[in-house]
Amino acid sequence: MSELDVQIPTAFDPFAEANAEEAGAGTKDYVHIRIQQRNGRKSLTTVQGLKKDFSYNKILKDLKKEFCCNGTVVQDPEMGQVIQLQGDQRKNVSNFLIQAGIVKKEHIKLHGF
Repeated sequence: MSELDVQIPTAFDPFAEANAEEAGAGTKDYVHIRIQQRNGRKSLTTVQGLKKDFSYNKILKDLKKEFCCNGTVVQDPEMGQVIQLQGDQRKNVSNFLIQAGIVKKEHIKLHGF
């Protein structure tokens, strides 16, 4: 008989690609802007992933003045510092961060509905 090239199948992990992306997510330095539903029509907008070089309180102060809403900076054990704003301010916040030169457009991820 002639020699055949036989390939032995190795264990295939269908989630290996997703896990690799998850591990590299922190290296891409994305700023995540999310909306969280509270009760009824009430909602919160959260901003996380900003560089630690920035003063979160100054950014928050400008966001509150610009959009006429209340907000706070929350210390999260996993995410670090997170900015929370009242209402659905996702598009407003992303435009503000781009115009202020804090983040480039390709480094912003909008989440929600």
